[in-house]
Amino acid sequence: MAAQDVLGQTARLASSSALLQVLFRAVTFGLNAFTLRYLSRELLGVVNVRLTLLYSTVVFLAREAFRRACLSGSAKRNWTKTINLLWLTVPLGVFWSLILGLVWLYLLEVPDPSVVPHYQAGVVAFGLSAIIELLGEPCWVLAQAHLFVRLKVIAESLSVVSKCILTVTLVILYPHWGLYIFSLAQLLYVSVLVMCYVIHFVMFLGSPEATKKSFPVARVKALLPSFVEDETFVNWKEAHLTWSFFKQSFLKQILTEGERYVMTFLNVLNFGDQGVYDIVNNLGSLVARFIFLPIEESFYVFFAKVLERGKTVKDQKQDDVAMAANVLELLLKLVLLIGLTITVFGYAYSQLALDIYGGSMLSSGTGPDLLRCYSLYVLFLAVNGVTECFTSALMCKEEVDRYNFVMLALSFIFLCISYFLTHWYGSVGFILANCFNMGIRIAHSTHYIHHYFRESTHRPLTGLLPSPALLLVYILSAGVTAFSEVWFCCDKGWMARLIHISTGALCLAATLVTMFCTETKLIHFVRSQFLSRYLKKGT
Repeated sequence: MAAQDVLGQTARLASSSALLQVLFRAVTFGLNAFTLRYLSRELLGVVNVRLTLLYSTVVFLAREAFRRACLSGSAKRNWTKTINLLWLTVPLGVFWSLILGLVWLYLLEVPDPSVVPHYQAGVVAFGLSAIIELLGEPCWVLAQAHLFVRLKVIAESLSVVSKCILTVTLVILYPHWGLYIFSLAQLLYVSVLVMCYVIHFVMFLGSPEATKKSFPVARVKALLPSFVEDETFVNWKEAHLTWSFFKQSFLKQILTEGERYVMTFLNVLNFGDQGVYDIVNNLGSLVARFIFLPIEESFYVFFAKVLERGKTVKDQKQDDVAMAANVLELLLKLVLLIGLTITVFGYAYSQLALDIYGGSMLSSGTGPDLLRCYSLYVLFLAVNGVTECFTSALMCKEEVDRYNFVMLALSFIFLCISYFLTHWYGSVGFILANCFNMGIRIAHSTHYIHHYFRESTHRPLTGLLPSPALLLVYILSAGVTAFSEVWFCCDKGWMARLIHISTGALCLAATLVTMFCTETKLIHFVRSQFLSRYLKKGT
C-alpha cells in the first residue's frame, strides 16, 4: 500500500475514532451527572478508581505489548503465527486476573459494606471482564492492521450504549444493588464488544469482498491457534519484540495510572475524595481521550507502515521520510494548539463547568483547582501522545530495551513525587506529579526525534512553535477571561454567568480566526485528511 493511501486511511481512522470518542464521552458525561444524584461518592470512587484500575491493569499488561509488536511493519506477514502469538494474551490475562484479584480482595482495604455493598462480587466481575475482552484480541488486531474503520465504530458504539442503558436502568430500579449494577454493566460491555468483532469476521471471511481484497485470513478456523508442520508456533522476531514492549508497557502502566495506584495502595485519599478526584479527572481528560488517543493509536499504525523500524533516516525511502516528517510536524502543531486552547480557557472556566455539572459538591473545595491543573496537564498529554507515538513506531529492539531503563527510573521517581506532593497539596499533587512525568517523557521523545532527523533536511519539531501572533492572542485571552471570572463568576447569578461565558466565546472566536489566518498549512492538512470525507458528504 502506498504511503499516501496509508495516510488517507489512517486519517479517516483517527477522525472516525475521534468522533466515536466524542459520542462515548458525551454519553459517559451524562451518565456520571445522572449517577451523582442517585449514588454515593464512595461507591463511585470504588468503581471508577479501585475496580476500573483492576480491569485496566489486567488488560494493559496482557495485551499492550502484543498490540505494539503485531501492528509493527507491513500487514503482509505470516498471520497464522501472529494470531498464535495474540492468543497468548488470554492465559496471560487469566494469570494477571488471578494474581491481582487476590491482591484486591485480601491485601487492600475493603470498603464498608453498608456504604459500598458487594465489593467481592465486583472484583470477580471486573477481573472476568478483562479475560472476556482478551478473547477478541486477534480480531481486533486484524481489524486495526487492515484499517477497518466502520467495524471499530459500530462495535464500540453498541457496547458503550448497551452498558449505559443497563446502568441507568439498574440505578433507577435497584440503587441498593451497589456494585452489582456496575459489574453487570461491565460484563455486558465486553461481551457486546467481542461479539461484534467475532460476528463481523464470521460473515466477512470467505465472502466475495474478502476474496476481492485478498484478505490474508481465509477461514474462521484460521482465527484460532493452530500448529503448522515444520514451522515454529510463533514468529520469534515478533515474540522478542513483544517481550521488549512488555517490559516497557509494565512501566508505562505505572506512569499512566500512577495516581490511582498511589490512591489504591497507599490510602492517601478516602473513597469519597477518590470519587471526586475521578469525576474531575474524567471531565478534564475528555479532550485527551476523544481526540489525542485516537490520533496516537491511528498514526502509530501510519508511522509503523511508512517507515521501517530500526533503520536510520538515510536507509529509508526519502519520499516516505518527507511525508512522515511533514505529518509529524503538522500533528505536533495540531495537538499543541488544541492543548493550548484547553489550558488557556480551562483556567477561567473550571469552577463554572463543575458547578453546572455536579453542583456545589464539585465546585466547592479542591474541585476547581483540580480542573485548572488538569487543563495544564492536557497540554503535556497532547504533545507526549504524538511524540511517543512516533518513537514507539521507530525504535528498534535495543532502543526499546534502553528506554525501559529510563522508564524504570522515571516510574520510581514519579511514585515518590506523587506520594510527597499528595501529602503537601492533596489531590492536586497527583496532577502536578503527572505534569512532571509527562515533561520528562516529552524530553526523551523529542531528543529521539531530533537525533533521528538530524542527518536530513526535515525538522518536524518546528511544529511545537506556534506563530507569534497566535501566541499573543492566547496570552490576551488568558488575561481577559481570568479578569472576567473574578468579576462575573460564579455566585453572582445567571446573568453574570452569561456575561462570563460570552466573554470566553468572543476570546475563543478571536483565537480561532487568528489560527485560520496564521496556520494555513495546518488548516489545509486538517481539511484534506481529517474532514475531507465529511465535507464531501455535505456538498
